[in-house]
Amino acid sequence: MQGVRTMERFRTRTALLALTAASGLLLAACSGGADTGEGSKAADRPDYSTGRPAPAEGQDTDERHDRREDPDHLSTFALDVDTASYDYARRALADGRLPDPSTVRPEEFVNSFRQDYDRPDGDGFSVTVDGARTDDEDWSLIRVGLATRSAQRTGERPPAALTFVIDVSGSMAEPGRLDLAQESLSVMTDRLRDDDSVALVTFSDEAETVLPMTRLGGHRDTIQDVISDLDTKDSTNLGAGVETGYETAVEGLREGATNRVVLVSDALANTGDTDADSILERVSGERREHGITLFGVGVGSDYGDALMERLADKGDGHTVYVSDSDEARKVFSQQLPRNVDLTARDAKAQVAFDPGTVEEFRLVGYDNRRVADEDFRDDRVDGGEVGPGHTVTALYAVRTAPGAEGHLATATVRWLDPTTRDPHEEAGDLETDALDDSVWSASSGLRTTATAAYFADALRHDRSRLPDAPRLGELAGHARDLADRTESEDIRDLADAIDTANRLTAHH
Repeated sequence: MQGVRTMERFRTRTALLALTAASGLLLAACSGGADTGEGSKAADRPDYSTGRPAPAEGQDTDERHDRREDPDHLSTFALDVDTASYDYARRALADGRLPDPSTVRPEEFVNSFRQDYDRPDGDGFSVTVDGARTDDEDWSLIRVGLATRSAQRTGERPPAALTFVIDVSGSMAEPGRLDLAQESLSVMTDRLRDDDSVALVTFSDEAETVLPMTRLGGHRDTIQDVISDLDTKDSTNLGAGVETGYETAVEGLREGATNRVVLVSDALANTGDTDADSILERVSGERREHGITLFGVGVGSDYGDALMERLADKGDGHTVYVSDSDEARKVFSQQLPRNVDLTARDAKAQVAFDPGTVEEFRLVGYDNRRVADEDFRDDRVDGGEVGPGHTVTALYAVRTAPGAEGHLATATVRWLDPTTRDPHEEAGDLETDALDDSVWSASSGLRTTATAAYFADALRHDRSRLPDAPRLGELAGHARDLADRTESEDIRDLADAIDTANRLTAHH
C-alpha cells in the first residue's frame, strides 16, 4: 500500500474479493488434523508464578538445574499467529485516522512479517533465539523465533469440508462487500477439487443454512445458483450465525478431511448474543468433540475487532483482517492455508531468563495469551494451534546486570502431536556474547521485528515499554532503509504506514 488510500477505494476493492482464494488457495496446504481445547489461555492469571520448568527434551537435567532458574524469571504464553490487528491499523491509517489503541496488539504486528528461521523436517517447531543491545544502558531486545515445517503442496492435501458463514446484514450492502463476496464465491467453486465439499450459512437477524455440505463434483451449477441468490437483510445476529455454522459443519463432518468454519463478517453484532464466550459456549461440545476450528476473516471500515479476536481465540482458531484486494491475495494465498492445516496442538512457549545475568524483562504483547508458569506442562491447559509454514515471534525487552556475561535465556516450546496428542518439546539458548551491538545493525529479521514492535507501542501510546524507542519519523527512516536493503514490499508498506501515522500524529 503506497501512501494514504481513500475510504472509497477500500470500499470498492474490499477484501471479500479474495474469498475466492479463501477456498481454493486456502486448501493449497491444508491437512486433515482437527483442533481441540477449551480456551483456558488464562489472560486473568498472573504473568509469573512459583512454578519451575522441568528440563527440556534432549537437554541435560543437571545443566538446567545448575542454572537455578528463579520463578520470577519465567515467562509463559500460548502461541499466537493472528495478524488482524496490524492490517486493521493499516486500514485505519489509510482512511486518515489513527487506530484505537485498544485494537493494537503488538504480537500481531510482529507476526505479520515472515521470518527466515530454520524449519524442522516434520511436525513441531524449530527454536531460534537472538538479540541486540540498545542505546539504553544494559537494555537489549531479545527475539524468540519459532517455525513449523514448510506448507504442503496442493496435491498432497486431503479433501476439505469447509463451512463458510457469511454476514448478509445491512452493513454488508455497502458496495464492494456482499456483491464482491458473491463474485468471489462463484469463482471459488471453479477452483476447488471435485472431492472437496462446501456449505454456506448466512446470517442477519437470524441464521440460515442456504447450502448443506455439498461435494463439488457434479454440483457446481447448484452451488453457483445458491451464491447468486444471496442478498442483504437486516441486523447482525452473529451468535446465531456461528451456532448454525457449527451445526452445519457437524452435520457435514467428513472423517479424514479438513473440517473448518470460516466466518466472514465485520463483527458488528447488534442482535441476539453479542458476547464471544457465551456464543462459543453454545457450540463448545462441537468444538471439543469434533475439533472444528473457527477462523475469523474481518472486513469493513467499521469493524468489531475485539469480538472477532475473542471469538477466534476462544474458538481455538485464528483471525485475520483484509482491507483491499492486494491484502486479500496475501491473506488467502499465504496465511489461510497455514491457518487451516495443523502441525501442532496446544502449543505454548516458556522462556527462562537466567537470574545471574538478567535483572528485568518485559514480554511485548501477548497480553491475552499469558499462561501461568506451572501450567506450561499441563496439557489440559489450552495453547495455540499452529499450521505448516508459520513463523511465530516473541520479543522481550531485557535489562541485564552491569557487566553480565554468560547464559541469558532458554526458550522452550511444547506442543501436542496433531494426531497422537503425544507431547514434544524443543529448546534454544542465548548467551551474552551472541548479542549484536545494536538493534539497527542486527539481522534484517530482528530489525523488522523491532520496527514492528516499536510502531505498535507508539500507536498504543506505550513508549515506556520498549527501551530506546525512536520517534515515528526516525522509525520510518529505519523502515525505509530496511525495505531498500531487503527489497521487501511488506516492509515498504510498513514504512508507509509509519509515515502516515507520523503525519496524523503531528496534526493532532
